[in-house]
Amino acid sequence: MSMDEGREAARLCAVQLMSQMREACGGDLDKVRAILKIEAFVNSTQEFTEHPQVVNGCSDLLCSVFGSRMGAHSRFAVGCISLPLGVAVEVGAVIQVADDDE
Repeated sequence: MSMDEGREAARLCAVQLMSQMREACGGDLDKVRAILKIEAFVNSTQEFTEHPQVVNGCSDLLCSVFGSRMGAHSRFAVGCISLPLGVAVEVGAVIQVADDDE
């Protein structure tokens, strides 16, 4: 897999994250207040060391959609010798959402 293909896999993870965010927010992504943390695992060989560049595919899309103020986040990107089902990238997130009162 090339670096570009890895970034695209991470970008697709961000698309899936946004789908889950919308579900958690009752269909309204405007309720997302902040993306606090991204946790990413990259399926890679032992020699590969550019995990953060792969995960940029996810981070860049989230910042583009939510803006730098709400989309900026802390993160980690680590390499794994394997991931479930052989996926290239696995991403989790911690998101702040508005209360129903807001």
